[in-house]
Amino acid sequence: MRRLIAYLVRFAVILAGYVVASLSASTFLNILFLAHLGYTPANPEPTATASLYFSVPFVALFVAYFAFMPAAVVILIAEALCRRDWLFYALAGAVVAGIFLGFVHGSADINFDVTETNARLAVIGSGMVGGIFYWLSAGRWAGSWRREALLDAEP
Repeated sequence: MRRLIAYLVRFAVILAGYVVASLSASTFLNILFLAHLGYTPANPEPTATASLYFSVPFVALFVAYFAFMPAAVVILIAEALCRRDWLFYALAGAVVAGIFLGFVHGSADINFDVTETNARLAVIGSGMVGGIFYWLSAGRWAGSWRREALLDAEP
């Protein structure tokens, strides 16, 4: 029974880490595009600041949706190999973002494709930020459920 609880707790930690990674990648994208449009912290506009409260979670839904399958594969590999270093997760986030860019390039809708180099680099950078924040919230303990045997108490 203790082993089952350890699996469920690890699954909850992975899910919470994925939510944190999606929110951080969304925040990074929003800040990059606001900076591209001329928003600076020196001259804060109340409308731009208030819009982040809505746009960050909203964009995080899309980030989480499009990155789910490649991120799930990366998380399974990291758990199986007990990878706990931040560089692995940062590079894995870049790979997940690259897979997303390949997906949108291969889609039939031409308006969905990301063609500008700056936008592609922003997406890859947000994948790296998401990977680092996943490592901060859940990746540092990857494979911890495999290290020690959790024996059930004898009745």
